[in-house]
Amino acid sequence: MKILVYPHDLAIGGSQLNAIELASAVKALGHDVAVYGQPGPLVDRVHELGLEFIPSPAVHRRPTPGVVRHLRRTVKQRGFDVVHAYEWPPALESALACAGRGGAAATATVMSMSVAPFIPNNMPLLVGTEQILAAEKARGRGRAALLEPPVDTVLNAVSDDSRPDAFLAGLGTSKDVFTVSIVSRLAHQMKLEGILCAITAVERLNATLPVQLIIAGDGPARAEVEQAARAANHALGTTRIILAGELDDPRPAYACADVSIGMGGSALRAMAFELPLIVQGESGYWQLLDKSSVQTFLWQGWYGVGSGSEGAVDRLMIILERLATSPRLCAQLGQFSRTLVCERFSLEVAAHKQLEFYKEALEFAPAGPLDELRHSTLAAGRFLNYKATQFKAKLVGRYSLDDFNATPVAVAEQVKR
Repeated sequence: MKILVYPHDLAIGGSQLNAIELASAVKALGHDVAVYGQPGPLVDRVHELGLEFIPSPAVHRRPTPGVVRHLRRTVKQRGFDVVHAYEWPPALESALACAGRGGAAATATVMSMSVAPFIPNNMPLLVGTEQILAAEKARGRGRAALLEPPVDTVLNAVSDDSRPDAFLAGLGTSKDVFTVSIVSRLAHQMKLEGILCAITAVERLNATLPVQLIIAGDGPARAEVEQAARAANHALGTTRIILAGELDDPRPAYACADVSIGMGGSALRAMAFELPLIVQGESGYWQLLDKSSVQTFLWQGWYGVGSGSEGAVDRLMIILERLATSPRLCAQLGQFSRTLVCERFSLEVAAHKQLEFYKEALEFAPAGPLDELRHSTLAAGRFLNYKATQFKAKLVGRYSLDDFNATPVAVAEQVKR
């Protein structure tokens, strides 16, 4: 097959890394795979993996007509069989570019916490959790399947390559102190609450227990994170909160740690490094991954919603103190993490599932132009409703750029379906 993979952007992030690494794994199985999109930091990773990169025109309001026209022309000229879009803007642009008989099969993956309701119901869709899959089937989406976020368990593993000692030395610290790592985009939605909570928890723990927190990442909430880190370090009289910035290769930030805090793809990569994992969520959610909690995460994904921020710092402190004072427990939980990610989330397993999904998309016989028109019309109506809702939200100051990642599907009644 000839496959064109279209991530929503090529900035450093979990969905984008999943798209690129999975594209490489599919190519390794003997298929012709290229990556399409706006140039960004991850283009270097695309080239490292031996994948062709095809730049798109500049994006404006999504879907961008110029991107649709260019994508349609590229697919036709290059003879791609499948266009695989990640998240809703590329999904809509791919659906429009591949519309009509005889074109490529447009497919999509959504790794956000909920699925945009205006992705056409007849578009083959992969989602990342059992919970989201059940929700999509309940609302009438017939061509949906599960593909949990894959992890390259060879690349993401403790090795001489990861050089944790050199990484820590470059940050002005060492492994002499119990180390907690967070590898995350510094975003206001979903991320910031937990990161600030972790800074406070580590600051308070240092009254009785030496602990340091390494935060790797960048984003719009960087100023708030820097301010909190400075205040904590000043109060302690020493540097215990260390900002590593955005890393092209985040592996050292995992390899240097004794325990990791994370959500989504970052949580899974931490597990591949044989680390105990504390799953971060919103509204004060903190949960240690162990045999008693694993089924919850396999259902809802590596995220959760708590009952409120009150007491959240204390809850995190209890978990961290338990791990920091029990090397044996850390070793047991780290081994549990690594085994789980290798057996269920490996890139190799995901690549074979991905190929089956492509084959089914190509073999699917469309019901006819009237059925396609019906799905397109319904999707267009939902999209216009969404835009109207967003416009009203802007007027009252509640606009969200990351709306389908801001609230998990379990409580995602924010968009009328």
